[in-house]
Amino acid sequence: MKSKALAGPIAGILAATVLLAGCGGDATGNEDAVGDDGKVDLSKVTLIVGDQKGTSAKALLTAAGLEDTPYKIEWKEFTAGPPMLEALNADAIHVGMVGNTPPIFAAAGGGTFKMVATASYTGKGDTILVPKDSPIQSVADLKGKEVAVAEGSSANYNLLAQLDKAGLKYSDIEVQNLQPADALAAFSNGHVDAWAVWDPYTSQAVVDEGARVLADGDGLVNGLNFQVASQSALDDPATTEALRDYVNRITKAQVWSSEHQDEWAKVWAEQTGLSEQVTLAAAKNRPVSPQPIDQSVIDSEQEMADTFTENGLIPDEVDVSSFFTDEFAEDTTGDSVE
Repeated sequence: MKSKALAGPIAGILAATVLLAGCGGDATGNEDAVGDDGKVDLSKVTLIVGDQKGTSAKALLTAAGLEDTPYKIEWKEFTAGPPMLEALNADAIHVGMVGNTPPIFAAAGGGTFKMVATASYTGKGDTILVPKDSPIQSVADLKGKEVAVAEGSSANYNLLAQLDKAGLKYSDIEVQNLQPADALAAFSNGHVDAWAVWDPYTSQAVVDEGARVLADGDGLVNGLNFQVASQSALDDPATTEALRDYVNRITKAQVWSSEHQDEWAKVWAEQTGLSEQVTLAAAKNRPVSPQPIDQSVIDSEQEMADTFTENGLIPDEVDVSSFFTDEFAEDTTGDSVE
């Protein structure tokens, strides 16, 4: 069944946001942590952080020895970036790290948030996979084939870019909109011809299933991940102070993970249940480099947003510039952790 422009990612984001908002968000602030003198007592702050297997913020902090924060972190697990941003916009979490595409769809869905930090993971882990014995030898061969992808994810843009490079349109393939766990099952059981996904799922499929990488996004996609904070978190002084510390810790942990890939892979495996062979392969595919939020980052994301609009996956043009802030620039220097 072919993907329809509004029946897919945008409609899903709006519906889920309404559902979460109806349940009532619990990440609305830490007002009691601010004293009469205006000073923040971080010991009274709870920072609610979204996490997922692909970003593994909790594992990152643990591996780098930076998990002992002066505030409490409440972790909430998500399967991918789009549902995490749905929770963020419903004030169910304060912050989370997502790939380069979910913020674009969330912005198109009327979200209120800011991208406060970014890092490049390169595009090598963003791939289109086929079974090892598949007759498909090029992206052009995907015409008329069933391809699994989580629409609204970074894999969605890589898929679009790969198709365009091969002279195909999104409508030339049969899209199966599946989250990673369901897509892996469909891929392993031969229910789809190909799977567009990101690491560590790429490495999991290659190592455990013998999948073959048809194409990767290295040099084609920007490979960026973003720390995204809710507007209500940014409007709250106590939560913002905790966010500054958290963003600084995550940035340092990202640098550490690139410099200590073997150690990072071991902790990543322990916390996710993936094999160390998988996490080490993923770590090698994803050397992290913190980046400043500058005009080149904004322009790159705008180009992506325009591509989604052109392909009918977003109904209207989206100006992404208002969803960035450089307020946390001093907290994302990426100094090495000893």
